[in-house]
Amino acid sequence: MAISRTHEVDIIRMAALIGICVVNVPFMALPSQSVMALPEAGIDKLAAFVIEAFLQLKFFILFSFIFGWGVTVQQKSAQLKGYAFHHRYWRRMFGLLMFGILHATLVFSGDILVLYALAGMVLWFVRDASPKKLMIIAASMLPVSMVFMAGLGLVWIADPADPELMMTSHYSLGSGYLEGTLARLNDWPYTFVLLVMLQGPIVFAGFAAGLAAGKSNFFEPGSQSFTALQRRLPLLLAIGVPLNLFYAMAAGHVLPSGFDVFVLLSFMGVAIGAPALSAVYLYGLVYLGRRVSIPDIFVLAGRNSLSSYVLQGVFAGFLFAAYGMSWFDLFGQASLLGVALVLAISVMLLVGVYARIFSRGPLESVLRKISGG
Repeated sequence: MAISRTHEVDIIRMAALIGICVVNVPFMALPSQSVMALPEAGIDKLAAFVIEAFLQLKFFILFSFIFGWGVTVQQKSAQLKGYAFHHRYWRRMFGLLMFGILHATLVFSGDILVLYALAGMVLWFVRDASPKKLMIIAASMLPVSMVFMAGLGLVWIADPADPELMMTSHYSLGSGYLEGTLARLNDWPYTFVLLVMLQGPIVFAGFAAGLAAGKSNFFEPGSQSFTALQRRLPLLLAIGVPLNLFYAMAAGHVLPSGFDVFVLLSFMGVAIGAPALSAVYLYGLVYLGRRVSIPDIFVLAGRNSLSSYVLQGVFAGFLFAAYGMSWFDLFGQASLLGVALVLAISVMLLVGVYARIFSRGPLESVLRKISGG
């Protein structure tokens, strides 16, 4: 039997798109040194702290979880329709990889599509594992993430104002499109390594957990797996909130100088804290999705998340680069938080209207053709 699309899944995608936009916009609107350095204004310090504590990493994990859940949907749909799932799956991963390369070079060097495509290729080899084994695989990624985050913590301790030590680009994202593209080409190799260390293990953990959720009918009312998550909420909050606050204090330069050991521990701790808080968000969004009606336009935007994600970067380029509004390095973190929210909602409206007219988003149509759907 195929898994029916649930309203809750679209709500989660929609929320994840907003959270990802808020996290990504400063990296497109400010020089990297300004993003990593302590803001001068108090309101900007507060905004940066909130993003670090409650948004960064968390919504990428939710996105990854839904990606893994979607693999189960695709696999069962293939079985129901009688076509070879592996051909379409691998074509889909190849399509994501191509989109990611183009997105990283032409739009935003912090692209996650390449990482998703590569992690999705690895996920293929555990697709038939039981939900229990998949959750063990997901849990095994957390110590790996702690090791990777320890490495990033050491880099941060060495030079907290500019941890991107290998990025020596003379090009600016705030210039014309050609120079911005050269900046992205220069930055992307190191940025990708940074993303692998920051997100790689927990992205795959999210994939595996999402795949397990699909196999255990997580989104079905009264499912055992959802009930188990509900029981663990107090523990997840007790773990997630302090560890994420601790990480935000380190990343936000709140900890006094000389507390290097605590900085290192905070980076390692967020490898546990971020998934824990993401699980709380997951429960909250499912709960919300079952009780609140969201306008169909936004639901359609969540359903067509590839187009929504890429267009966020495209529109941000026009806002901040010289070939558009030239807003690069003009706003602090607090103002950019507002800009990101408006940007995310505007893109969702556009994609939602497009999907209502043409049945799916523009990039989803292309990916469907690539995968043979």
